[in-house]
Amino acid sequence: MKIKKGFVLRQLLGEYVVTGEGLERINFNKIISLNATAAYLWEKVQDKEFTVGELADLLVEHYEVDKETAFKDSEALVNSWKEASLLED
Repeated sequence: MKIKKGFVLRQLLGEYVVTGEGLERINFNKIISLNATAAYLWEKVQDKEFTVGELADLLVEHYEVDKETAFKDSEALVNSWKEASLLED
């Protein structure tokens, strides 16, 4: 899977948000807020193909978390990005 083109991560007033690039893509009801960990993962996989397992590996490398927890958290994050239509297969 991959993050769809046209979506960018921005930091606004200390918060991380994903918005559409260009006014025609912005739906202010659909701005997605990310915590610092999700923003870290977004930055690492932006413009790349990735799997849930690869996100989990990034979490294990960067944070003190076990592989099982990292995988579950990565899976939940991917599901939320899919629900928000931010990913393509």
